[in-house]
Amino acid sequence: MLSSETIQNIINVLSWTVLIYMILVIIFYSSLYLISAQMVRKQRFRRKESSYLPLMRSLYTRPVSILVPAYNEEYTIVTSVQALLALDYPEHEVIVINDGSSDGTMDELFKMYELEKELRFPRILIGSQPVKHVYRSRIDARLIVIDKENGGKADALNAGIDYSSYPYFCSLDADSILERDALLKVMKPIVESDEDVIATCGSIFLVNGCTIEGGEIVEIRTPKQRIVLMQMIEYFRAFLFGRLGLSRFNMLLIVSGAFGLFQKAIVVQAGGYKEGLVGEDMELVVRLHRYMKENKIDKRIEYVPSPVCWTQAPETMEVLRSQRSRWHRGLAETLWTHKRMIGNPRYGFVGSVSMLYFFLIELLGPIVELIGYFIIPLNLLVGTLNFEFGVVLLTVALLYGSLLSAGAVLLEEWTMHRFKNVKELIRLYLWSLTESFWYRPILVFFKLGGLIQFMTGRGQWGKMERQRLDEVVTEETKEKTS
Repeated sequence: MLSSETIQNIINVLSWTVLIYMILVIIFYSSLYLISAQMVRKQRFRRKESSYLPLMRSLYTRPVSILVPAYNEEYTIVTSVQALLALDYPEHEVIVINDGSSDGTMDELFKMYELEKELRFPRILIGSQPVKHVYRSRIDARLIVIDKENGGKADALNAGIDYSSYPYFCSLDADSILERDALLKVMKPIVESDEDVIATCGSIFLVNGCTIEGGEIVEIRTPKQRIVLMQMIEYFRAFLFGRLGLSRFNMLLIVSGAFGLFQKAIVVQAGGYKEGLVGEDMELVVRLHRYMKENKIDKRIEYVPSPVCWTQAPETMEVLRSQRSRWHRGLAETLWTHKRMIGNPRYGFVGSVSMLYFFLIELLGPIVELIGYFIIPLNLLVGTLNFEFGVVLLTVALLYGSLLSAGAVLLEEWTMHRFKNVKELIRLYLWSLTESFWYRPILVFFKLGGLIQFMTGRGQWGKMERQRLDEVVTEETKEKTS
């Protein structure tokens, strides 16, 4: 039985741990925000839309293979392919990898694009589960469909790399829609750096609530569901100052699987996508950094804020829980796989700063936050903290995250100005201020679930509910597609 003094000492240690942790997190996030705001300011005045037009005619604009792994995507695949074939880009091919779908994904592609079998003998660079057939569209020869046995997303992407024709590939989720000039924009840093940049990514925005016609976003609106609205705000925060700030010092560890551009040769040298992980996109980027540092290759991985990819977000708590638990499990798997890099100065800023940040703040953050939810009120009750100081500390803890999210909304408006309706922007901003009071605690428990899954070796991929991309997102639409 612990004595009251021992219990009091434990509470004090935990309290100071939470306090110091909060201070470090505030300093780190504030630094990222200031760096990102400065970069946004420079890009806002330096980069004009017309500056991308010469890339359409430039000999240095490399051809790109767009890889679209698809598993049970009958509701989204046609609209997604339609948008990809319509991209403003001088030379690209679209490779859909049907990873053993059990629904009508292949039927939709056959019906829309008149596929016919093609003899194709690729050079196997990485390898994958057996490919049953390869098809090419009679309507648009740029569309290739690989029908293979199920092996997971990483395996499907590896198959796409083996069958691709071009020196760069873009990985894209089957429920995503690229803006027409997005591919040009993510290629620009590669062209301007004379290929010293080997991977880039753009921003991911949520398509929920928007109107789509012919594979293009024709009206941008905020979603009605509060849970989706908060995810939209969260995406602004994660991309516009999280990844932008890390990219400034070549410390970016995540190129989203929903939209990322890679130099094929270095990905093949590093071994391609690793199978058996749920966070294959992050693991590949970390391995690329590791490969470059260990082989003394001086290349960069950059985030470009202006190109946008639109994707669907979970609309129910159950699907959101499954997604966030999976993401956190993927983070844990990646950090465990490359644990020797954490805090290791041999890997430069990536090891000593970025990997340490993802370990201490992103991975362990939910544990510390959960402790904080109980410790600070407990201290106030037993009187170990000065009451006024405790109230201020609790208020800062609750408000700081919300203020950062509100700042991210302002950054989005400053850089992209996507929301023309002022009411929509005000709604976004006001809801961002509520994040720490309900949405963030929910995510804490979802992430802890992912951590438990990693530690116990359990957990499934989970199911993401889809709806057709060519319809307005309304209650009537949801009823038709559920």
